[in-house]
Amino acid sequence: MVVKKKTAKVEAVVLDEDKLHKLIASLSIDGGEDGVRQLAHTLQSCLELTEPVQQIQLVKKAGSQLEALTEEQPDEALLEACLHTLSLVYTSLQAKNPLRRAIASALSSVPAWLQERTVNNLSACLSNCYSNPSSDRYPHIVDTITACLDGFALGERCINKLLPEVLQFLHKGLSEYLQQNSGLAGRHIAQAQLMHSCLSVVKTSMLVIQRSQETISTALQAEQKHCKLDDTLSCLLGCYTHILTDEDFIQSVQSTAGMAVVLLIRSVMGCGDEVASVVCSLLCSSAQGLDSAPHWLKQRCEGLCTGGRPPGVSLYLCHGALAMLSWKGALPGPQWEQLLLLVPNTLLDLDVSIKESSTAMVVARVLTLWSSAALDCQPGEGQPCPPHLLQSLRGGSELQRHLLEHIYSHWEHPLDGVRHQTRSLFRNLLLLHQNTNPSTCDPTKDSYIKELTQNLLGLEWHMRGKYGSLGCFVELYGARYLLDIHPQLPSCLLGLMGDQTLAPYASDLLERLFVSHKAQLASEAAAADKTAPEEWMGHWHQTWVTPLLQVLCRARLDQTTYILDYFLPKLLRCSPSSLAHMVQALQDTTACSTGLSGSRGALGALMTCLRAARAQGVVPSSEEGLWGGLVPLSLLRQALVHKHDQVRMDALGLVCESHRSTEVLTSQEMDLIRHFLPPNLNSQSPGVRQQTVSLLKKLLCRMKDSTVLLQKRLIQERDQGQRDRDQHTLHLYKDFLRWLCVSLLEVLLPGASFSKCLMSLHLLCLLGQLFTFSTGPDAFALGEVVTSAQAQNVLYCIASNFLEVKQLASTLLRKLPGSVVGLQVQERMHCVLQAALDLSTSTRPFDSVSAAHLLNMLLHQPDLSQALLQCAQKQGLDFQPPSPPPQPSEALMLELNTLAVVQFLLHCLQLEVSRAESSLLQAAASCPLYGRAHCITAVLQHLNIETLSQSEQWRSLVSELIAVCYRMSDVVSPVVQSSSPEGLIPMDTDSDTSAGLQKILQEIQPRDTNDFFTSARELDTHQEDDHTQSQTTHTPSLDRGGEGYRVTAQMVLVCCWRSMKEVAMLLGQLCQSLPLHYTNDSAHTHVGLITEEQVEGVGLYFRQQLLQSRHRGAFELAYVGFVRLTDMLCRSGSQALQQLPARWLSEVLEEVKSSDPSSKLCATRRSAGIPFYIQALLSSEPKSSSCSLLKMTMRELITLAMPSVDRNTDSSTVPQVHALNILRALYRDTRLGENIIPFVSDGLQAAVLGFTSPVWAVRNSSTLLFSTLITRIFGVKKGKDEHSKKNRMTGREFFTRFPALYPFLLNQLEEAAATVESDSGQVKLHPSLFLLLLVLSRLYPSPMDGSSSPLGLAPFLPFIIRCGRSAVYRTREMAARALVPFVLVTQVPSTVHALLQELPPEPGPKIQHNHIHGTLLQVLFLLRSYQTDSHRPLPAGNGISDALCQRMWLASRQNGCVVTRGAFLDVLVCLCGPKISLLDDSEVGDLRQEALSILMASDLVSSDDSSSALGPGSTQYLLSLARLALSASVEIPDLWGGSQLSGQLLQCLLWCPQYEVRELALEGVLRRLQEEEEKKKRRPQWLDETTLSNLTSLALHETHPQCLAKVLSVLCVLSSSWELQWRDCVQALSQEWVLLHLLALAQKSAHSVELHCAALTLVSQLVVQMVDSNPQGASAVACLSQWGVLVCSCCSEDQPTEVKLTAAKVLVDCAATVLSSPHLPLGLSTTVSLWRSLFTLLQDEDQEVRDSASDFISVPSPLLSTDVAGVSVCPPVALDSGVGLLCRLFEQWGQVPAGVLALTEWLLGDEESNDEAVTDEPSSLDEEDFLFEKGDLNLWAEPVQWMKLLHRQLGSLLITFQQVTGTLEPDQVQQIQTLSTQAKAKALSSQQALDSLQALPQFSCTMEHARLVLRHQRATLVLDVLERLR
Repeated sequence: MVVKKKTAKVEAVVLDEDKLHKLIASLSIDGGEDGVRQLAHTLQSCLELTEPVQQIQLVKKAGSQLEALTEEQPDEALLEACLHTLSLVYTSLQAKNPLRRAIASALSSVPAWLQERTVNNLSACLSNCYSNPSSDRYPHIVDTITACLDGFALGERCINKLLPEVLQFLHKGLSEYLQQNSGLAGRHIAQAQLMHSCLSVVKTSMLVIQRSQETISTALQAEQKHCKLDDTLSCLLGCYTHILTDEDFIQSVQSTAGMAVVLLIRSVMGCGDEVASVVCSLLCSSAQGLDSAPHWLKQRCEGLCTGGRPPGVSLYLCHGALAMLSWKGALPGPQWEQLLLLVPNTLLDLDVSIKESSTAMVVARVLTLWSSAALDCQPGEGQPCPPHLLQSLRGGSELQRHLLEHIYSHWEHPLDGVRHQTRSLFRNLLLLHQNTNPSTCDPTKDSYIKELTQNLLGLEWHMRGKYGSLGCFVELYGARYLLDIHPQLPSCLLGLMGDQTLAPYASDLLERLFVSHKAQLASEAAAADKTAPEEWMGHWHQTWVTPLLQVLCRARLDQTTYILDYFLPKLLRCSPSSLAHMVQALQDTTACSTGLSGSRGALGALMTCLRAARAQGVVPSSEEGLWGGLVPLSLLRQALVHKHDQVRMDALGLVCESHRSTEVLTSQEMDLIRHFLPPNLNSQSPGVRQQTVSLLKKLLCRMKDSTVLLQKRLIQERDQGQRDRDQHTLHLYKDFLRWLCVSLLEVLLPGASFSKCLMSLHLLCLLGQLFTFSTGPDAFALGEVVTSAQAQNVLYCIASNFLEVKQLASTLLRKLPGSVVGLQVQERMHCVLQAALDLSTSTRPFDSVSAAHLLNMLLHQPDLSQALLQCAQKQGLDFQPPSPPPQPSEALMLELNTLAVVQFLLHCLQLEVSRAESSLLQAAASCPLYGRAHCITAVLQHLNIETLSQSEQWRSLVSELIAVCYRMSDVVSPVVQSSSPEGLIPMDTDSDTSAGLQKILQEIQPRDTNDFFTSARELDTHQEDDHTQSQTTHTPSLDRGGEGYRVTAQMVLVCCWRSMKEVAMLLGQLCQSLPLHYTNDSAHTHVGLITEEQVEGVGLYFRQQLLQSRHRGAFELAYVGFVRLTDMLCRSGSQALQQLPARWLSEVLEEVKSSDPSSKLCATRRSAGIPFYIQALLSSEPKSSSCSLLKMTMRELITLAMPSVDRNTDSSTVPQVHALNILRALYRDTRLGENIIPFVSDGLQAAVLGFTSPVWAVRNSSTLLFSTLITRIFGVKKGKDEHSKKNRMTGREFFTRFPALYPFLLNQLEEAAATVESDSGQVKLHPSLFLLLLVLSRLYPSPMDGSSSPLGLAPFLPFIIRCGRSAVYRTREMAARALVPFVLVTQVPSTVHALLQELPPEPGPKIQHNHIHGTLLQVLFLLRSYQTDSHRPLPAGNGISDALCQRMWLASRQNGCVVTRGAFLDVLVCLCGPKISLLDDSEVGDLRQEALSILMASDLVSSDDSSSALGPGSTQYLLSLARLALSASVEIPDLWGGSQLSGQLLQCLLWCPQYEVRELALEGVLRRLQEEEEKKKRRPQWLDETTLSNLTSLALHETHPQCLAKVLSVLCVLSSSWELQWRDCVQALSQEWVLLHLLALAQKSAHSVELHCAALTLVSQLVVQMVDSNPQGASAVACLSQWGVLVCSCCSEDQPTEVKLTAAKVLVDCAATVLSSPHLPLGLSTTVSLWRSLFTLLQDEDQEVRDSASDFISVPSPLLSTDVAGVSVCPPVALDSGVGLLCRLFEQWGQVPAGVLALTEWLLGDEESNDEAVTDEPSSLDEEDFLFEKGDLNLWAEPVQWMKLLHRQLGSLLITFQQVTGTLEPDQVQQIQTLSTQAKAKALSSQQALDSLQALPQFSCTMEHARLVLRHQRATLVLDVLERLR
């Protein structure tokens, strides 16, 4: 996309009248035609004009006239006047005005003889400006100075000439700004303007000094003693110093001041060694090197060298030194070398002391700048580099090491700018190393580079910095270098593309690699004179394309999304020719592979590649056959209805996306869309809906653009044949668009699913936007196809419960032709208006939103005022709408309508508030106030403030609105501010009068205090008894004019908090959107609709609500309104309002500080609204400001949150709790962003120390704060794994970012570890130990950590190991987890060995089992982490197995503690269990023998009575034994020395008395069997006859449900893979008996989902096997019909998802043998009911269930159409094909009449069997009982579409019936009679019910109306079918 550059605005010359007349007079000279007179005439004309563009032309003309002047032309005075005019106009113009540039150009073109006079004239004008300017002229004059130096030579001469004056003026301006800054606290806008002014003055002064270098040097040398210039420069330097050391200035100003200081020093001292010496002194903050400087400079510099200067000063001076001194070429002297090496060291020292992220950004940028400077100053060829410098810059030097450490601790920084800079720095460091080592250019021979590469490749892949650094290696050394070291790199990186956070980095590195690799291969081939690229391209494809295709075909879809987004386009850009290779490779595999479940398969991969290629423009356009004939059309059609969303989206993308926006659509493409759209409209996934709409939008845009092209061609084209073709294409377009429009409108029926409505409305809005629904002679005239009924359906969509549907429907209605919407018809509009007004008082919350949308739509109707007047008269309201003038403009009509609606609603609201003031119960039940308020807010949102004409009326209306808001709030606030708003009004109150309500409200008056710190609240017991007596069985009705309604506590509460919400929204809207009426210092009044006093009043109202509400809904929504207000305060022009946030903030902090138990502030509910109040005030502060309010607040709060000695009284804990709660909210607030990071360390300290408080409330708040900070530091949890490395940091990065936490955590840990010793047996719990271990377990060591790092993790190690001795189990576990990150992978073996040596070698009296357990856990966790991280065995001679063998007694019965026994066994499992052990073979063999002997002697095998009484921990011990036994018997029996023991061990496991052991054993067996099954091997050895017999016996006798489920799952796998003989011990069992037993089990086991599913699967497998073996005789088995009933019952809507998934799998598995068998083995009725169940599952709400059920289509069947047979299709297509297949089966079975009757019964529907006795009154009365409608459970199924599908298929079946048989049996005739009677009754009752609903029932009782319409349609269609059947 080309972005046009902003053009500067041209403005005419603006001079005051007096000056202008004088100038014109001075130029008015009569007669004469010489050059000067012509020039004067031109300038005079220019001044008289007011059109700026013409003025520019005249100035250009004057320029050429000036150029033509010669010396002999007279009239000096006139020439002087001309030059004066140009100079004066030049200095009066604004900065960016092009006219100024034109004048500069004209003045520059004066001839040489005139230049001096021109300079004098311009200097005089400039001098005049500087002499005594007012401060508001400063910015203009500064701009003028800058303009003179911007490519304007004469201007530069003027500045040089006036240098002292210019510098004095700049100093004067700057010092005035510095003074002003101190008085602007809290006024952010003014402060921001001042910062901008300061910045421009500093920049201009730098420019002046830079351009006047020679003048300054000359002046300073000429007057050695002392000159005026000295003073000016000294004063300027003073101002710069002030800015540098004043932290109120924003960074950009300080950074520029740093550059200015260095520039000024350079200007005064030249470029020799002395400059470097002075700058070095400034950086070191010492006055030693300043002697060479002039006295005044030395004095000023000493001021900068004070000890207490802010750390930022050094940073900005470093930046200045690098930016302002020249580093190109060899360095002038040794001081420069010193300076070059001093800068990085200074910056690295700052690294640890910096807290703000923005400063970290500057440090990173300056370090990169330094590395570039270091590269620049490398001497050229043949010149030696100074040896000291060479040594320091070489890889491996001290400096390089420190810089690498900086890179490693910042490459994961949250700011991407910092990450980018560290990458550039890394690249520059590699280049520096290359430059300083020119001899070794081969990286494989450079030990430093090799080691660095190995270290980088050894890092975890989740570290984002790793990718950029490897990219640098590719850039400098080529891809081959990395591929030789790590050949698996491409596959490894592709595997990471599934992770959204890593995909961009991985794809970037991949791109660098494959581009570099291709270039290397090409150049090698060229060097070897191989012309044919096939050979090396084949190698390149093998490396890059083959792994890509494997991942695309096999990986799960969500893992491949980002490959399409990030990687494929880059690959195709690099090598477009690879597409043909991809397509060929994929089409070869398409036929045979569908991919694993959950993957896209080869077809999906093909679509993905083609789509990416088409979007890149690689695929040829559609003119040469579809996509160059690359892919057959049938494949595309399959992909468009594929089961997987992403495959469908890729196929659609292939059709819709195109490289050329005007590419004409072919008829094939339009047919493909026709094929795609119907089944894909109802998609449950928001992502898929979004992609579909986005892709179809691209298609429609292409259609629109190509239409314009075709229409243009029709006019210009001469060739008749081409014109006919174009005309035909336009005709096709018209047909397609009309089909699309009609298809989309037809689905918007009552009862359509939410997702279908949403998609349809989205696409219709797109059609309206791109093609319009016009009805005229337009090209497509889409408006003509929209019928009135369809438009009404769109209108009824506004009643949907989904907000998005309402919004889209409203938007679409404005685009449809007015004639079909029909709101111009008076009665219709009146009806809709009445419905909207009724909805605005409904007790159902979403009705008010519908009302607001309807009202907003009606605002555009001219007769709205009259309709409102009629409504008012009907209700007896005194209301007079504003009368419009005869022919009002559209804007005026809209304003008057808005005014009328708001006045009407306000009038109603005032009456309702009065009613609520007398009885809140009545108001809650009949006219809750929030609906009206919501409508007012919504209507005001669309008001155009710019064009209001009725200001007076609006002003009075605003005052009334604010007043009514306060009244509403007063009515409902007692409820939301009470101590327990949720349980407020007793449901069983027997009061039915307003007096009763008053009593209730008296009871609940907020008598809340913060007493819970000191005394518990006691319940009033006798009052409780009263309540118990007064309970009645029903909720009373309040009598109001005979209308019956009930009021529930829920209604009252909803009425109250929603009213509070709407008040907040309305007040926020008024303050934010209406213009403000205020007067400022200049006494100029800005006219507006809302006054300062009203705004401040609203602010105080919000303050009261936020500080006193206790209902979360109420204060959260008050917060939304308050945020709107604070945003407006900050940006308002009123000074008084700008200062309010700062004032309110200090007041609330004072209140928090002094709060005690009697305070009004709520200290429960996480301080309720107080954090919200403070959050809103702070987030209104502009991000770019110095954030003074945030800093002040955080300092105050952290002081309050820290515990102190004298503050353990009640009066001090309340403020502490508030402070902790507020801090928590602020750390969570994303809008404060990185500005909050500097305070994280202090917050964490407060949270950890808060745990030591004796007060529960403080500890509770500390916990919440702590968890928030963990998330803030380590990021949001990215997966289920609590200890995922994605949410961790290297220790160095953590302590570099939060240096204050290093000593704090270390001291706290030392203190906590000291309390751990459990020798005495007493448990001493240190409160914060758990938190410390939690934080430390989130850190991990980086292989890059240098041992010298001052923030190393080593000091923590002994304390963590010591924590493992705690008497608390969880602490020991946490200590083991926390230890892992602190031990480097290389140190694991030695650490493990040392820990094992601590264990006692034999039993003894003083053994501490806590200590032993803690140590074993630490060993276990270290070994496990080593297993996952290092992927290699432990180094030889580690001594671990010896140490274990010596302490084997710990696992035997000699050890009385089962917990330590279990832990020791876990260590053995870790070492002996895996196939590839950590130890070498001989060691692990010995260890396994020892382990086996312990196993055989253990309680598991030789059980005696003692094992049952082992005590606590015995189960864990037995499970550890079982894991060992499983490894020996099932997992790797061969490695444990054969199978003779395996059978015995497995039998012991399966018959163990503890169910946990049996369950573990069965899980192991199941896992192993599934692995064997995948490999399709013969039955494994360990699975002998005894084991099989044990398993079948267990299936009959197991009592524990989980174990039984596992046994049945094992038997399922066995019976599907191998022949299974059922035995009970020795007795063989018949298949029928087993079947009956399992059926009974499945029927009884519904209580356990797992067991139910396992039994159902197994019994179904047996049924299928039985039917398979004897299809004809199966029907004789009685239990098969029972099985059918069981399966059907598992498919119902209310079953758990797991059960429905199992049922779907069962039905799919039996599709071929049972459902579509020609022999009908189960009989007709059972088979038909199974089909019905399958169709129910295909319409289930759960997508997984639908997808699973749709697999029945992939079972090949000759009766299916070729399009879908054997292919994975989406559920809607499967449903359609399934019903068609069933109809063809009826023919095959010869059961057509029975089939017709069965389908007719389905059509009639059985879900309302009890509806025959429907009474006449509408059933919507019950809806009032519930505030929230209980709609259908299933939001996806569409009964309307199901009904249409059945009716369509019945139609075709009836035709077959008439052709084939045509005769009915007597019982079928009888059945028809019954159905007919039922259908007639249903049609009649539903019609009566529909007639009795109120007007427009679509809005008032949407669900009920849709239900009745559906019943009526069903009954009508059934009658139609039966008629045709007769």
